[in-house]
Parts: sequence; structure tokens; C-alpha cells
Amino acid sequence: MNMKQWLQAEYLPISLIALMALTRFHHFGDVLHLPDASLAVFFFAGFYRKKAFFIFLLLLAGLIDYVAISNGTSGWCVSPAYVFLIPAYAVMWVAGRYCSQFKLLNAYELASSIGLMTLAASISFLISNGSFYLLSGRYTDLSWAQYFARVAKYYPLHVGSTMIYGLAIYLIIKLFKSIPDVQATHKEI
Repeated sequence: MNMKQWLQAEYLPISLIALMALTRFHHFGDVLHLPDASLAVFFFAGFYRKKAFFIFLLLLAGLIDYVAISNGTSGWCVSPAYVFLIPAYAVMWVAGRYCSQFKLLNAYELASSIGLMTLAASISFLISNGSFYLLSGRYTDLSWAQYFARVAKYYPLHVGSTMIYGLAIYLIIKLFKSIPDVQATHKEI
């Protein structure tokens, strides 16, 4: 089974849904909670290539946010800019969809996927944070320079947590891909 077949298998959506549900309540994480994995989830959902799954994940993200805010999590990030999470997540999904063409997960393909994931996470950050700055109404007296100085501290967390999840998922994929080879070698001995 090559990587594309494994990623398009029926159980991939379940693991991605579970990962989002377990991590989305606390966007940056803390001692007791993992950081939000939503960007990595949307990236790997692109491998699954089903547009209905993308829409389902968008609805799930909104539902999780609603439940979290209803139960005491801060609603600071919910503003008219919230709708711009759709293109921010779409960037990740399209990048994952492009990377689904890679079948071997060799060094070149892995480096290409990681590079594209980093670029997509950076664009996603610009979309979500830029729209929040422009549309939230919370930064009326803040210049662009001041805004960039304030949000620069969030960029490494935003992209870094996505990359950690992405690398972990690729490692798991590589492990699953190697199991048949290990079994074949074991039978020969």
C-alpha cells in the first residue's frame, strides 16, 4: 500500500476528526492541553480529496468553537473576520491535495511536502491574522507596524505547532508503510 492509498483509506477521516476534536479547544496549548492541530488536519484532509470532508471539517471546527465558548473559553477571536478561517483552512487543504500526488515519501517528496506545508501555514497565518486586524474592530488605533510587532510572537506558534503535527503524522505514515516490508523480511528469516 503506497502513501496515497493509505491516506485515502476510510479510517483517515476518523483520526483527523479525533485529532481536531482533542486539540481545538485550546489554540496555543498549555501544560494540560495540546496546541490546536486544525491546520495540520486540514492539510492531511487534502490527501483524502473529498470536498464534502473539507466542508464537514469546517462545520466541525465551528461547532467545537461554539461549544468551547459556551463553556467558558474566551470568544476574543470570534469577530466578522471569523469567516476568513474558510480561506485560511482552504489553503492548507489545497496544499495537502497537491502533496497527495507524492507516493513514495522519499527524501525529496518529504522535503517538498514539509516545505509546502510551511508555506501554506504561513499564508494561512497571514489570512487569518490579517483579516482579524482589519475586520475585528479591536485594533482601530494600531498601525500596521505595531500590529506586525504584536502578532510576530504568534507566528512561530502558529506554524511551529502545524509543523510538529505534520512531521508526527508523516512519521506515523512512514511507520505504517514500513510494516509490510518488515513483515516480508521477517518471513524470509
